[in-house]
Amino acid sequence: MMENYTYNSLTLQLERLNISEDYVHAVFVVIFFTYMFIMVANAGITLLIFINKNLHQPMFLLYCNLSLNDILGNCVMIPRFLSDMLMSTSERIINFHECVVQAFVVHLSATTAHTVLMIMAFDRYVAICNPLHYTTIMTSKMVWKLSLSAWGVGFVLVGILIGLSVRLNRCRTLITNLYCDNASLFKLSCDSVFINNVYGLTFTVVLLTSSIGSIVLTYTKITVVCLTSKNKSLNKKALKTCSTHLTVYLIMFICGMMIIVLHRFPQFSYYRKLCAILFRMIPGSLQPVIYGIQSEEIRKSVLKLFRN
Repeated sequence: MMENYTYNSLTLQLERLNISEDYVHAVFVVIFFTYMFIMVANAGITLLIFINKNLHQPMFLLYCNLSLNDILGNCVMIPRFLSDMLMSTSERIINFHECVVQAFVVHLSATTAHTVLMIMAFDRYVAICNPLHYTTIMTSKMVWKLSLSAWGVGFVLVGILIGLSVRLNRCRTLITNLYCDNASLFKLSCDSVFINNVYGLTFTVVLLTSSIGSIVLTYTKITVVCLTSKNKSLNKKALKTCSTHLTVYLIMFICGMMIIVLHRFPQFSYYRKLCAILFRMIPGSLQPVIYGIQSEEIRKSVLKLFRN
């Protein structure tokens, strides 16, 4: 296949997920209903938390950030992917500016998920290791500040990441992915992408190191407190809330790492594309289920709503 050396074209072409024509409509239906579940479940839990004053607790208000993040990330990517599934190769085109916006939102969503989960780990640490001062530390004002900082950090870091790719001259028009992301953007260029690789690698290392480090540190201290405490009620509550948070983090972390690793192996492009879709859909669909099942307060609120 010959490269298309059309310089700085505003019309780009997206790759497709290579599946048999016999299964296209079946896969479309599965992804569509999963997408609808993600939207309804996350929007429903967010609305439930905001209208129910009993759920105006730091843990649930922070969880709203994850739900809103899942809604944002999926609504930017999945509808476009679904429409492309039913189109021919020549029809799967995207404007460069739309591609940039999509790449920005995709990376912002992934980054914010990490920063929010780091803050939620801090919240669990304060609640379990310093319960007497929890209400004075985790005030509503503090929750708002932490939430804004989680989104703000992601906005700045991702803005620089995408900005470095936008500055490059483009000599190709094929996006080697199912949707636009930073890697597929700078692969369009024939210029040197050394700075992009350095910043991208630094960005990923700093984010993952901070994320993993905060989780390991907080959970180590929580484990020590639980092991030295004879308060069974405290230990039970800690186990329930921390297992929920840790499960959500591990799901997101594993899905994200698979994409990063597979990006380094072009021969596994099919699996990378598959993981790229699953990275958005699995956490988005499992998070409301996990929190809904584990949280007694959310379960009671849902049952009360249905009874009414």
